[in-house]
Amino acid sequence: MRLENKIALVTGAGAGIGRAIAEKLASEGATVVVTDVNGDAAAAAADEIGKGAVSYQVDVTDKAGVAAVVADVQSRFGRIDVLVNNAGWDKSVPFVDSEPDLWDRVIGINYVGVLNTCKAVLPIMSVQGSGSVVNLGSDAGRVGSSGEAVYSGAKGAVIAFSKAAAREMARHQININVICPGPTDTALFASMGGDSDKLREGLTRAIPFRRLGTPADVANAVCFFASDEANFITGQTVSVSGGLTMS
Repeated sequence: MRLENKIALVTGAGAGIGRAIAEKLASEGATVVVTDVNGDAAAAAADEIGKGAVSYQVDVTDKAGVAAVVADVQSRFGRIDVLVNNAGWDKSVPFVDSEPDLWDRVIGINYVGVLNTCKAVLPIMSVQGSGSVVNLGSDAGRVGSSGEAVYSGAKGAVIAFSKAAAREMARHQININVICPGPTDTALFASMGGDSDKLREGLTRAIPFRRLGTPADVANAVCFFASDEANFITGQTVSVSGGLTMS
C-alpha cells in the first residue's frame, strides 16, 4: 500500500483519466478527494471508489471556488499529501481558424487551473514539510500537435511552471513532477472533432506498441510519482505514450 494514510486531491476525476487516477490512488491506500466541474460525476465516482473517498463540485478556473474546496478538505482531514492536477479540455481547431474565446477556455482549464490549485495547496504542504504534486501535461506540450496549438502552448506552460515550482518548493520537501499522456482512449479523445476513427488508426500505426494508451496506463505512472518511492525525484517530465515520443 504505497499511499496508506495519505490524503490525495484529484481534479477532473469524475471520468476518464482522472477517475482512473483516483481509483488507482485509492487502491494503494489513499483517501481520495474527487473533484470535478460535474458534481454528479464526482459524487458517483467517490461512491464507487469507496474507502472514504469524498467529492466536491468545482471549476478549476474559479480561484475562489478552488480555495474554498481546499480549505474545506484541510479542515476535514487536517492535511493534503498529494495533489494531482488532471482537469483538462481541448477542441481540435487549426490555430488560424480559432477564436479568443476558445483560447481563453483552453488556457483557463489547462493552465490557469493548475495555478489556482497549486496556489491553494502548496502553502498547506509547505507547513506540513512534505507533499507530492503531479501535474498532467501532454506530449502536445513537448513536441506540438497540429490542430492543438493553444492546447500545446498551455501544456508547455504546465511543464515549465512545474519545473520552476519544483525548484522553489524542494526546500519544503515537496516534489512536483509532470506526466504527459500521449494519445489516450478516452471520451475526450473521441469528442475532439474530425474523423476520430481515421485519427485512431493513424496513431495506432505510429505508436510503437501499436495501441492507444489507456487511462490505467497514465494512472500507474501518476501513482508512482505520488508515492514515497519518488521522494528524490522532482521537476521531471515523463511521457506515457507507448514510445510515440521519446526524449
